[in-house]
Amino acid sequence: MNQGSTPALQGVTHYENFPVASFLCPPALRPAIAAIYWFARTADDLADEGEALPQARLDALAHYRADLTACVSGQPVSGRWPTVFGPLAPVIAQFTLPVDLLADLLSAFEQDVTKTRYATQAELLDYCRRSANPVGRLLLHLYGVNNAASLAQSDCICTALQLINFWQDLSVDIPRGRIYLPADAWAIHGVDESQLLTLSENSNTIKLIASHARFAKTGMLKGSQLPRTVQRQLGGFNGWRAALELRCVIQGGLRVLDKIQALNHATLTRRPALSKWDAVVIFCKALTA
Repeated sequence: MNQGSTPALQGVTHYENFPVASFLCPPALRPAIAAIYWFARTADDLADEGEALPQARLDALAHYRADLTACVSGQPVSGRWPTVFGPLAPVIAQFTLPVDLLADLLSAFEQDVTKTRYATQAELLDYCRRSANPVGRLLLHLYGVNNAASLAQSDCICTALQLINFWQDLSVDIPRGRIYLPADAWAIHGVDESQLLTLSENSNTIKLIASHARFAKTGMLKGSQLPRTVQRQLGGFNGWRAALELRCVIQGGLRVLDKIQALNHATLTRRPALSKWDAVVIFCKALTA
């Protein structure tokens, strides 16, 4: 699964779409967040990393799903992933985690193995619903925030993060055979598949990418009130820290969009990167948001 550059657990830099920051996360929740992180990270690697053939990846993910089912029901797991299901089992029990969200993540990873094109925006958003949104909902569950408005705001943030990751990584994903830009938007902007496969930068492909970047920014801003809700729900210093963490995530996504815009949306050939200075800017904006 294509992931980007939003804040991650300290010492963990691979599954970067996971919106957590260890120095801000309430200490009591860190083991639970780490357990969820490693569940997602390992499944993502099964889908994407190494040289395994697609069927072998699907078989591994099927075994992984079976272990999740066993873990939830208190049955013995296979033992293939002890560092995942050992820590995850008590977290599921302690916090009564919504296991359907973990299953949704697995369905997205399974889809990554076989699906390389998206015909419509709706298809792409459905993928985001399973690949990104469960992460935010699981974290809100740990925080005890479960009202419909907050869940919707979380979905907006997580979907936006996933889309931003896609649009910054076009120069990497397309040569690997994956085109996340939905086909129903190609014709609108006068773009065909050959232009994308050859990474052709022209006014049409740039407008196509710019339109999707604007859509992602709109979604991110729709979720921007979530930190205030979380701060109010948790209260005290932990509430402030959790809200600041979320603001860092939001500002990180917006900063990447700024980088994409600074490249004139020419991400078919260039990948924007965040520097240490950008991290300072993100943190300062989060403090003052």
